[in-house]
Amino acid sequence: MDSPTVLRRRLGSELRRLRDRAGLQAKAVADELGFSATKVSRIESGQTTLKESDVRAMLELYGVSDEAELRQFISLTRRSTQRGWWHDYGDTLPDWFQTYVGLEADAARIRSHETELIPGLFQTPDYSRAIFRASLAGQDGDIEGTIGRRSRLRMQRQEILRRPNPPEIHAVLNEAALSRPVGSHGVMHEQILHLLKLAAEPSISIQVLPLSAGAHAAMSMPFHLLSFADVPGQIVYVEALTSSLYLERESDIARHEFVFEQLAKTAMTPQDSAAWMNQLLKERYRNDS
Repeated sequence: MDSPTVLRRRLGSELRRLRDRAGLQAKAVADELGFSATKVSRIESGQTTLKESDVRAMLELYGVSDEAELRQFISLTRRSTQRGWWHDYGDTLPDWFQTYVGLEADAARIRSHETELIPGLFQTPDYSRAIFRASLAGQDGDIEGTIGRRSRLRMQRQEILRRPNPPEIHAVLNEAALSRPVGSHGVMHEQILHLLKLAAEPSISIQVLPLSAGAHAAMSMPFHLLSFADVPGQIVYVEALTSSLYLERESDIARHEFVFEQLAKTAMTPQDSAAWMNQLLKERYRNDS
């Protein structure tokens, strides 16, 4: 089932197509309907929940009069306003990350570059709890309760890996993300074994970028490229400490695609990466703690 986040993007994409077909500029639509230019932009990029009245007004302006087509748009509008399962974690999940979880839930392809940690979709429960414990240090409130809820959310996100049509995932991980001990050696032992198991799945490719590769274009910039089966365009997700960016301009997409391709060429092959992780288990992360 499509996530509400992706349904909003699909609806916005269709409305943008209809506006282009009608030969209207976004400013003209805003002026005609009493919207702000920002509102039209947010509607077409799927960044806001739509009201049926707004959709009907836009469709009328664009000359859509076929009853069957109108019903399809209204049905899509209603489905896009439903709550996703992740909204149950709203007390611990920042608004800016809820959008990403919704996009991830319906992605057909995810390409990730991580510099310092294992991607959330690949984390074990103990590893995720260790990460959250470190990131929440110094904050007030029920820290252990927050850690538990965030870890459960992360595990629930991983259900997309077990669905009949899992997304194609290609991850390039900096060697530091695997060499840095998170939690005990036992936690890392379990985490790397889990990575090796995931890497054996036909839909998942994991490459390790060795420190010996030297400087590269994304040294301080983890990012994720997401694409979807029936929604045009891609999204680049870049996360900071307290906020995130969602990039959709063609130039931004092209730049991140180029950088990812270069990282993949520089990194060890998936086979060599698996051998390297096995060696890391033997040399550093024996399950003895």
